[in-house]
Amino acid sequence: MLLGISLYKQIIAQPDLEERWGQIQQSWHQGLFWVSILLMFANWGVEAWKWRIQLAPLEKISFLKAFKSVMAGCSITMLTPNRVGEFGGRILYVQEKYRLRAITLTILGSISQFLVTLIMGSLGLLIMKFYSGQHSEIFKTIPGLISNSLLIASVLITIFTLMFYLRIGWLIHLLERVNFLSKALKYVKLLENFTAKQLLTILILSFVRYLIFILQYILLLDVLGVEVSYQLSFWLLTIFYLIMAMAPTIGFTELPVRATASVELFKLYSSNIVGIQAAALGIWIINLVIPAIIGSLLIFGIKITKDDA
Repeated sequence: MLLGISLYKQIIAQPDLEERWGQIQQSWHQGLFWVSILLMFANWGVEAWKWRIQLAPLEKISFLKAFKSVMAGCSITMLTPNRVGEFGGRILYVQEKYRLRAITLTILGSISQFLVTLIMGSLGLLIMKFYSGQHSEIFKTIPGLISNSLLIASVLITIFTLMFYLRIGWLIHLLERVNFLSKALKYVKLLENFTAKQLLTILILSFVRYLIFILQYILLLDVLGVEVSYQLSFWLLTIFYLIMAMAPTIGFTELPVRATASVELFKLYSSNIVGIQAAALGIWIINLVIPAIIGSLLIFGIKITKDDA
């Protein structure tokens, strides 16, 4: 109920909402619009597959149960900063005795997705920085110090996160030597059970998922008349998602940040500001609001079942 009210208030509070929504409605008859929506299921299907692999050290669950679990996580994550609270919904589908340790496994998946965002965002910054031609225009709109600092920071953070992810077992062994951390580490020791092959598989699935929501965004931009080439849109979106990963947001405030960031990047190449804003709204609804509503219904169903038991 709280999630539904908050989402409704956030949507109706947006400036130019009627114009943006009207443009989205006009795109409903176009095939690419529905392809973008169908890709939502592919997006969360890949995440469910990844979640099954993450849960393997604790218990084996069906794909359908994994899918319901990630949907339930979507509903909780909309209420937390930078969507870090997804574990609150996911663990409802995990056996009660495993729930505390399952939280660690959700963090592993989040790290892998964050790592892909860092790698692609850093690559996008490098390409936009050093590619000769109109693409370098993006850095002319940002003070050199800020752009160079962002580039250096993103590359360093990417390297650190990659080392942390691939050597997570070694890191746990190292932290075990710190006495006051020994009790807390008992909940994360199961991460040592992941082989390099499993970690790489999780990372690859995160990359596939990343490509899916990049493709969704590109299709919506096309449908809404934002005339930017697919290639340029791809690299601009890698920077956009890097910004979103770094920016402190909560579900209630994420849409304005998304709209602002996308406009600042794409207005350099397209004057269709309303189309850019409408695409940001559309992606937010497709990838976050709809799954959050589905997840809320699933959690509500779990509550009813427990009350009846």
